[in-house]
Amino acid sequence: MREIFITAICMSSAHFIYQPPLDPLETVYEDADLIVIDKPAGLLSVMGRLPQHQDSAYLRVLKQYPHAKVTHRLDMATSGLLLFAKHRQAEIAMGKIFQTRKIKKHYVALVQGKIADSGCVEVPLITDWPNRPKQKVDFEQGKQAKTLYQLLDDHPEHPYSRVLLEPVTGRSHQLRVHMQHLGHPIMGDKLYHPDPFAFSLARMALHAHALTFTQPFTGVDVHLETEVPF
Repeated sequence: MREIFITAICMSSAHFIYQPPLDPLETVYEDADLIVIDKPAGLLSVMGRLPQHQDSAYLRVLKQYPHAKVTHRLDMATSGLLLFAKHRQAEIAMGKIFQTRKIKKHYVALVQGKIADSGCVEVPLITDWPNRPKQKVDFEQGKQAKTLYQLLDDHPEHPYSRVLLEPVTGRSHQLRVHMQHLGHPIMGDKLYHPDPFAFSLARMALHAHALTFTQPFTGVDVHLETEVPF
C-alpha cells in the first residue's frame, strides 16, 4: 500500500524519540533493476525532515545502491515487503505498474473483534487536516478507495481476527482507516485504534506479506512472500 505520509502522529510530538531497529535489512529479492527488502516495524521508509529522523530503509539501500529510487512506501509502524528501483528507468517503469494497478499487494493484519469471512470496503478517503497525518472517510470530497478482505482465522481465546487485506487502490492509511470504518481497527494502531496499548505486542499488527508483478524489463512474473512476524 503506498502511503504518502511517512510519520505517525506521535512523531510530531516533543515526547517522540525515533529509535529504529538497527539490524541489517533482509533482502528478499534482487535483480539488475530492482531490490525488495523486508522492512521491520519502527523503521521509516524514507528519510524524515529532522536530522534525527534520517535513518530509513531508503537511506540504507542508498548506501549500497547510490542511484536507487523509491517506488512506494510503508508506514513506519508497518513491516514487510518494500520495493526500490536501482535506477531511474526502473523507477519510471515500476511507477507505471503501480499507477495502472498491475501489481498485487497483500497484507496480513490482526484486527479487533470477529470479522466476516470476506468482503469489500469501498469508501472514499481524505486527509483529516486538523489531525494530520490522519485520514478519514469523506463521502463528499474524499478520493475513491477500495480494499478487499478475507478472514484467515480467528482466535477464540483472543479478541481479534487474522485477515488478508488487498488494497485495490493505494490511498494513504487506506487499510487502517477501512478496517476502523468496519468497526475492526488494526491491533496496536496508535492512530486509529481506540486502545492501542491493549495489544500484547509493542507494534501495530500490519505486515506487507506478498507482492506479485511482472518484471518490466525481462517479462518474468515475480511473486514474493515474507513471513508474518505476529
